[in-house]
Amino acid sequence: MGEAKRRKAQLGEEYGREKTMFFGLTKAQTQQLNKWVTRATWAGIVAMVTLWLTVRFIGPAFGWWELAG
Repeated sequence: MGEAKRRKAQLGEEYGREKTMFFGLTKAQTQQLNKWVTRATWAGIVAMVTLWLTVRFIGPAFGWWELAG
């Protein structure tokens, strides 16, 4: 209990408020940003694999184009 009182006395009105982390964002905002970036990354990976499968297998199978070499 003594540590909490000391911290409260030291911080004053800032005690208990959310601190800003990165570029003025709060911890909750940075977690939300991380969630969106992770989803976008997975979407990009899925899109890249789909494009590769289309170019390598689906296109030539339907006669849309022929692979060189």
